[in-house]
Amino acid sequence: MPDISEPQASSRPSPLLAWPGAVEAGWPDEGVAAHYGDPMREQRTIEESAGVVDRSNRGVVRITGPDRLSWLHSLTTQQLEGLAAGAAAQALILSPNGHIEHHLTLTDDGTAVWAHVEPGTAAALVEFLESMRFMLRVEVADVSPDYAVLTVLGPAAGDLVAGLDGVQASVNPGPFGTIDLIVARDRLAGLAGDLVRRGAAAAGMWAFEALRIAAHVPRLGLDTDHRTIPHEVSWIDSAVHLTKGCYRGQETVARVHNLGHPPRRLVFLHLDGSAERLPGHGDPVELDGTTVGFTGSAARHYELGPIGLALVKRTVPVDATLLAGGVPAAQEVIVPPDAGANVKVTLRRRQLL
Repeated sequence: MPDISEPQASSRPSPLLAWPGAVEAGWPDEGVAAHYGDPMREQRTIEESAGVVDRSNRGVVRITGPDRLSWLHSLTTQQLEGLAAGAAAQALILSPNGHIEHHLTLTDDGTAVWAHVEPGTAAALVEFLESMRFMLRVEVADVSPDYAVLTVLGPAAGDLVAGLDGVQASVNPGPFGTIDLIVARDRLAGLAGDLVRRGAAAAGMWAFEALRIAAHVPRLGLDTDHRTIPHEVSWIDSAVHLTKGCYRGQETVARVHNLGHPPRRLVFLHLDGSAERLPGHGDPVELDGTTVGFTGSAARHYELGPIGLALVKRTVPVDATLLAGGVPAAQEVIVPPDAGANVKVTLRRRQLL
């Protein structure tokens, strides 16, 4: 799996960092704002109305050519043949052993597929795709230096983006009810400003991440590692089509779905609010002094308090209190212990639209 700590093709700071109150985010979201002065207010405004989040640090890949959809269909976990223009999808690229290497959020505009991926991973994705072109009529380009992602979310998001000029592609809906706009970088500040004038609150990555975690949505490279398979992190129902044709890693997906259970499962953590700190990414999750997993993402939510996601062994009792980086945490089931073997993964997600 590509390392999201690698230098980013679009590593220059966003012009939105010049907005009043902007504070730059840390890893893995350097180059965009963590917040604009009040991250709790930003979260509340998003859930009550709408917010715009600068995610221009993400990689953007464009695939053109008449074979683009059938080709991507053959390489990814998703059913993409016949994807309608304007429709959105999530897709994974797996290793031959079924481990997740890339997570794509994509749309087709009728002439090209636009996909955005984690910061620093676009070059590795393009390298892989180029290696699989063969004689097909497709062209792949990392367009991160020229295009960027703005995300609008909240119950009023759809009304705010309607008729907005300058959007190259719109991924709607995104992974938790988001609307991801792919825009030219030289239009980034202007379009974000238009959205604020229409009523969206400027919100940073702290607010976005808190709402993502609360929605039980994993993020590649934070809530996964090099061994993660789709069943473990709930992507089996959102990014995997279980009855499509062959693709790399399908054998593992089919075996777990039909015969077995994934070795680990994603859990939502209600962290002890008396602790002054959040567990760090990669901190061990322990039960009775034994390491049973690792902490992925953690944030402070405006209503729920400190929360997080963790990947733990499937056999960990669902009612056990865990220690995440030394912080006591109660579990909430995202992926049940009996996932796989034709048991449908049940997700409890808080939709923002």
